[in-house]
Order: sequence, then structure tokens, then C-alpha cells
Amino acid sequence: MTEVQNLTKLIGQLGFDEPTHQPGSYPEFNPVDVIRNYITEELHKLSNVDKSIIFPALDCPNTLDKGDLIVPIPRLRIKGANPANLAKEWAENFPKGNYLEKVESQGPFIQFFISKNYLTNVVLKDILIRNEHYGELPLGEGKKVIVEFSSPNIAKPFHAGHLRSTIIGGFLSNLYEKLGWNVFRLNYLGDWGKQFGVLAVGFERYGSQEKLSTDPINHLFEVYVKINKDITEEKESSGESQTSKTDDDARAFFRRMEDGDPDAIALWKKFRELSIEKYIDTYARLNIKYDLYGGESVVSKDSMDTAIESLEAKKLVFEDKGAKLIDLKPFNKKLGKVLVEKSDGTRLYMSRDIAGAVERYEKYKFDKMIYVIASQQDLHTAQFFEILKLLDYPWAKDLVHVNFGLVQGMSTRKGTVVFLDTILEETQKEMLKVMQKNEAKYAQIEDPEKIADLIGISAVMIQDMSGKRINNYHFSWDRMLSFEGDTGPYLQYAHSRLSSVARNAKVSKDNLQEANTDLLVEDQAFHLIRLLSQYPDVLARAIKNHEPSTIVTYLFKLTHVVSSCYDVLWVAGQAEELATARLALYVATRNVINNGMRLLGLTPVERM
Repeated sequence: MTEVQNLTKLIGQLGFDEPTHQPGSYPEFNPVDVIRNYITEELHKLSNVDKSIIFPALDCPNTLDKGDLIVPIPRLRIKGANPANLAKEWAENFPKGNYLEKVESQGPFIQFFISKNYLTNVVLKDILIRNEHYGELPLGEGKKVIVEFSSPNIAKPFHAGHLRSTIIGGFLSNLYEKLGWNVFRLNYLGDWGKQFGVLAVGFERYGSQEKLSTDPINHLFEVYVKINKDITEEKESSGESQTSKTDDDARAFFRRMEDGDPDAIALWKKFRELSIEKYIDTYARLNIKYDLYGGESVVSKDSMDTAIESLEAKKLVFEDKGAKLIDLKPFNKKLGKVLVEKSDGTRLYMSRDIAGAVERYEKYKFDKMIYVIASQQDLHTAQFFEILKLLDYPWAKDLVHVNFGLVQGMSTRKGTVVFLDTILEETQKEMLKVMQKNEAKYAQIEDPEKIADLIGISAVMIQDMSGKRINNYHFSWDRMLSFEGDTGPYLQYAHSRLSSVARNAKVSKDNLQEANTDLLVEDQAFHLIRLLSQYPDVLARAIKNHEPSTIVTYLFKLTHVVSSCYDVLWVAGQAEELATARLALYVATRNVINNGMRLLGLTPVERM
């Protein structure tokens, strides 16, 4: 965790009492945790309820009209008392001190409103001091997490399914890093199997070394489509036998790969390495780098042998017509039977996944491993995790499946299948057209094509991350490219407008944390700062639910509130002290929006 300004020191300088430190709180990092600790202490004195029960019962309400923090009295586990009566009594007697503006009861809830003095003088200044570090919490300090995500198949262009895994995995990696974890980003490529035999035979028939060097993924895909068409036609013309010489040649080539034939391995390596080079460029556009490009090919035969032997030793394997299966129904009725080895001795994905997980733990000693895999693989993943538990690996409980729904209706405007590069090129062109409509602004942008690309990427990613990840969503060009409503371009616009306010302000920006923030007396300013104070808690909530939409929803709330401030909280034409205080508020808001966008994997733009 990056070293940050000690919040307790700031609190002391501003004349507030030094906060207590309940387990699970981080008052040095999160301004709202200071308030949580204060409420816990005072409510304990009033109720005699143990502090360890009060502290986790303090929630953030959904809307600010219900307070900044709220306690549902039933969660305090007091027997024989009326929760509404207790809430009313304790709210009336609660000491507000310097920290609270008001305390109210609403049925069985106590609602706590943080004081304006604390928000303007502590929260706002803390954001301005920490800048890009605001929101960081040491939740995973000293722990390691492996995030496996994206995992495309070599020789097939990067399509919508991989895009979802990539975006969600990139976000989770950034989030865990912000919250103190040591993150290892892993891309587990589909880089082994009979399809490489198909590809090798196809390349011999249709391949071009020149095209392979310049555009490997698309060329290999073209080859793969052509050779599969040949196989289909051969099978159709062979009548009932459904045989194909090309298919047999592909099996033979893959057998050579399995046997370590140098020429076969050399061609496979070339396909793999050229494809990874192209992937690296694509991922860079999405602000993603990997620590390792692994893959099915990396899992050793010895590890797979050991996995099968371990299962047999625990009497978990039974044979059926020479094939090896595991019956998971006695342990979980929903999980059924799993095939781990075919009758010809060919190992399947399950044995490879088991062996791969064991190898990873032995090498990296992770505290958590996250698999970002589509919901279509829910059963396979649940079976995989259950088998590792049955093998008595204590770390099996630390495996997490973060699943997601399908992208529906994704096609180019010409109606053909769409791949990521096509999407990004089309969105860039559309954004450039929109930007060119305002000639004056367009002339001020240094690299309009780069800015159009960044806005286009935001359009794609925000459309993907706006809803719950488990839901299928319908891909819509029109909605995605709109500058109205909660879209990527609108979020970029909100950030660039705040950047413009800072750029055009005729006051010094060198020492905004020293601004006289007591001058921020308007309700709009207070509302905005209350929302800014929630950011560390929003991150803590997102790491529990693994939902990018948690961050996206919060950012749009912030953009809507700051938008309502522009007509009231003017910077231009105001006395210097007031202009500086208002600029401090706008810069703090820009900092938080910037932090949130980067967490999602976006690059915020300064002009558009």
C-alpha cells in the first residue's frame, strides 16, 4: 500500500478529537471510519451493547436523505425491547460533538448526518492531499491474489465473450491492488489441443508467412475457417462414414505435438508467440498488462498424472467403458458426474484445470485465486472447486468464480460477427465525427485521434460495466455512442468539464488544500462533499460483491450532483478566497472521478 497522509494528524490539526480504532476500521485512510468509531463509542455508552456488535451494524444508506450512516436497531440483538422506541430514545440523547450535524430516528433506524465542519475541513482537504491515493485501504495488506481473466483461444480473434472477461478481470485486478493486495494478473490461453493440428494442416494449405507476420490472429482465423469448411465438406461427401482425411491429418499433427516433435512444436510456438504479441497491443489499449501469459500447454503431464492418481487413491474415480469419471452427486446432488479421462487415455479440461490449480498454489502460495469465467461455465467451475476440496487441499476454499452473462445483439452495422478491434475502430471513428462538430474545441485538442480512441474505449467499457455482471446485456451502438445519459462519453465529458474549470480558473492552484473551505455554505456543495466522502466505502463494497457496476453507479451519481453545482457555485468572477474554495471542491471531485475511472480501466481525458 502506498504511503499516504495520516488522516488522524489532519484531524488533530483541525481541532477534532483523535478517533478510536475499532477492529476492521481504517481511520488513517477513510474519513468516514473516523465517524464510525465515534458513533460506536457513544452508542456503546448509551446502550451498553458491545462495540464489536455496533461497529459492523453501521451501514451506508442508499440515499443521502437517510443520513450518511445508519444503524438498524434489530442488528444490535437487544431482546425484549421495541426497536423503534430505542431508536427514538437514543437519537434524542446522542451527543453530536464536532462530528455530527444531526441524529434522527426513523422507525427502527437511527440516522447519522456528518457535520458540515468535518466534511468541508477534513474530507475535502484529505482528498486534495491524497489525490490519486484517496480511496486506498489496506484490506489485503500482506496477501496475494491471482486473477485469471480474458483467456482467449489462439487463432481466434478477440470477441465479445473475451471482452467481458477482460474488462471485469482488469477492474478486479485494479481494485484488489488499490485495497492493498499483491495482485498477479494471469492470462490462461487456449493454446493446446486438436485445433492446433487443424490449424497446422490449414496453414500448410492456405497460409501466408507474410500475413502471419503482419496480422497473425486474423490470418490464422481465416485459415481456421477455411480448413474447417474443408473438413465439413469432406465429411458430407463421405456419406455415412463421416470421415475426413483433413481431420485425420490434424489428429496426427497434434499427436506429433504431444510427442514433442521439434518441427510441430516450432510451428505451434510461432503461432503462439505472434498471437501473444498482437494480444499485448490490444490489451494495452484497454490499460491491461499481464504478469504471465500461461495456458493449457503450460500444465505438465506429470501434474495431470498426479491429479488422476490422487483422485484414484481417494476412490473418487470409477470406470465406464474404459473412460474415467467422478460421481459428485454423493457430495452435491447438483454437480452430477464428471469425465476426467477418455477411454483412449486423452485427458480433458477438468484434469488439466485441477493440475493447473495445484501447480499455481505450489508456485505462488496465493491467499485467493479468482477465475473470471462466463456463467455458461458455472457447472464446470463448481465441479472443479468441489473436486479440489475432496482432494483435501486447504486452499480450495480460497478459489472464487466471478461469473458474467452474455453480450447479445453484437454485430457490425453490416451484420457480420464483430471482433474487438472492429468495435474499437468503429467507436473511434464515430467519436471523431462528434468531436469535429465543435470546430473551436476540436482545434484545441492536440491528438484528436488518440482522444477519440479513449472516448470510444470508454463507450464500450461503460456499456459493459453499467449493469450487474451476471445479467446478459444487449449491445447497442446508439446507446453506447451517445453523449447523453449514463454512457462512457458522458463520463469523459464530466471529467473534461471539471478539468476545464481548473484550467480556466484565475486563481492559484498550488495550495488548494489550504483553501478556506468554511466558505462552502451552499447546500449543493455540502451534498457533493457528502457523496465524495463515500468513495472509500464504495471501494470496500465493490471488493465484497466483485461488481464493476458499484463503481460505475457511484461515478454517475457524482457527475449528476456536480452538474447541478455549476449554476450556483461559480468560480469565475468571484472574490479570490471564495473562488479558491469552490475550485478546491471541483478539483477534489475531478480527483475522485479520475480515480474511479482509472480503477475501471479507463483513461480520463482533459479536453474533448
